[in-house]
Amino acid sequence: MKQYIVGLGEALWDCLPEGKKIGGAPANFAFHAGQFGHNSIAISAIGNDKLGEETLAEFDEKHVNYLMPVVDYPTGTVQVTLDESGIPTYEIKEGVAWDNIPFTPEIENVAKNCRAVCFGSLAQRSSVSRNTIQQFLDATPNDCLKIFDINLRQNFYNETIIRNSLKQCNILKINDEELVSIGRIFGYPGLDMENKCWLLIGKYNLDMLVLTCGVNGSYVFAPNVISFQETPKVDVADTVGAGDSFTGTFAAAILAGKCIPEAHKLAVEASAYVCTQNGAMPILPKELIEKAK
Repeated sequence: MKQYIVGLGEALWDCLPEGKKIGGAPANFAFHAGQFGHNSIAISAIGNDKLGEETLAEFDEKHVNYLMPVVDYPTGTVQVTLDESGIPTYEIKEGVAWDNIPFTPEIENVAKNCRAVCFGSLAQRSSVSRNTIQQFLDATPNDCLKIFDINLRQNFYNETIIRNSLKQCNILKINDEELVSIGRIFGYPGLDMENKCWLLIGKYNLDMLVLTCGVNGSYVFAPNVISFQETPKVDVADTVGAGDSFTGTFAAAILAGKCIPEAHKLAVEASAYVCTQNGAMPILPKELIEKAK
């Protein structure tokens, strides 16, 4: 029986001033986990339109496996505009295909044979996709890694979605800014960073919490383990997809039996490499792939 690593949620196009690029954390995660030899798959939904066709063509070209039912909504887009200083603002279009992912028998079958799944909060902004994500998580085997890469975007989240997701995951991935937001939402803003992390681990019975702090390094907290890695200094081309490559590499390494500090180190190396490349889906160096086996 095939076993899967799944990126579950939004599939969309970032419409930038210089043109459009395929985006969405789930596909990036699936692409990177797949580079380590895992049977990875991106699950979302597309519209019956030209952008939907282009989405699948792009994934085919990048050898990303996918399960993306066609629904009666337009394929997702994000309008990216830059101000005079080059600072981007994002308008994530609503009422799109990935807001309406159906829980099909094919998707349920993948859930039942899932070794790891990564999901976020953005794709849960609408009830249809939120229910599909929850049903998917409920259908996974007991030993499945359920990674909640929280990914707070604009106003597309609330306390209920976050709490329910924390109850359904066993690994939380969060950045330092999101941790501040969560502290505010949950009513413990005064705690320092590390105490907030341990509180979340205890309250939601998490196996691990991954905290990324940009240039200030990253941490993995788990019962009896604290791993810290500095962020390597590299020539940054762009940071698109770097976080997803981190998560995909970390999951692949943990599934290969690596200990947390080893998996963490590999994830940081992969993420740093992706920052030196253009786009979210560069091919990782062979030596990095070998280290994770």
